Amino acid sequence: MFTNKIFKLFFLSALFCASLFSYPQISQDIKDKKIYPIGEKIYKSKCSNIDTAKFKTYDALLSSLESKKSCGDLNKNHLQALSLYLWDVKRHNSKIYPKLTVTNKDKCQVCGMFLHHYPTWVSRINYPNGETYNFDGMKCMFKFYFNNKEGIKDILVQDYYTLKTINARDAYFVVGSDVYGPMGHELVPFKDKKSATTFSLEHKGKKVYSFDEVTEHMVRSLGM
Repeated sequence: MFTNKIFKLFFLSALFCASLFSYPQISQDIKDKKIYPIGEKIYKSKCSNIDTAKFKTYDALLSSLESKKSCGDLNKNHLQALSLYLWDVKRHNSKIYPKLTVTNKDKCQVCGMFLHHYPTWVSRINYPNGETYNFDGMKCMFKFYFNNKEGIKDILVQDYYTLKTINARDAYFVVGSDVYGPMGHELVPFKDKKSATTFSLEHKGKKVYSFDEVTEHMVRSLGM
């Protein structure tokens, strides 16, 4: 307990001292273990989509978050953690993915349905060795994922509104709406929480979930 308190005090002191510099001079170990997880949690719970690519410097990002209160009224330490997460992690993970296309012969890895009948619902899981698995919707994709989590390179889905390919780990999913997928009730994917919330209000959605909040039990409860 005493050790945890010392570490926490050191962590908060590091954040305070970091404010003296343009870009915080904090060890990578502390950022990986403490700061990035806090920043990610704040981002997923309080922020709408933030386009990190439009900021040329860390200071510009930090200043924008503080002045516009894009993620609410955050205290100094939380603002710092969020800024570091967005600048170091989110910005570098931003990637343009190719459109998810399938042939007339491609089938869902889980249910066996032909995918070309429902191209806008196609999702995909890629592995570093080149193996690729396609699915006819989020339900089947998640069912496969929960049994094959290890070693995945990419999990790709399509934003419901734009049909652009996005990283499923950064996406938000609406459950219980009046929009059905190829296999009935679905988790409808969106690039950001704002889009998901808008859709949920317009289509009687029950709840919006981030990728990490989706559980195997939830997926199974949606049926086949």
